[in-house]
Amino acid sequence: MKKNIHPNYGPAVIVCACGNRVETNSTVPEMQVEICSACHPFYTGQKKIVDTAGRVDRFTRRVEHAKTMQENLKLKKEAESKKKKKVKIEKKEVKSKKKK
Repeated sequence: MKKNIHPNYGPAVIVCACGNRVETNSTVPEMQVEICSACHPFYTGQKKIVDTAGRVDRFTRRVEHAKTMQENLKLKKEAESKKKKKVKIEKKEVKSKKKK
């Protein structure tokens, strides 16, 4: 193996934004990370949403809008079916009056 071409590999400390410190080996002596196994929802089982640029809010608004649109469509279909039933009843009444 050639000498002086490989980076130095030695002890390193990884510091998370939550304050957790992990000691390991690396070519970089110290690293700063935003999220680690001590604070990540997958490992902790807690529901924690990291909102980047309002994406979560935008998604929840979109879901709520879709639900209201489905409800409105359902109500509209029910109103149309009631109108159709009413028209059928009126037609039957008109036919029965003509027969008399």
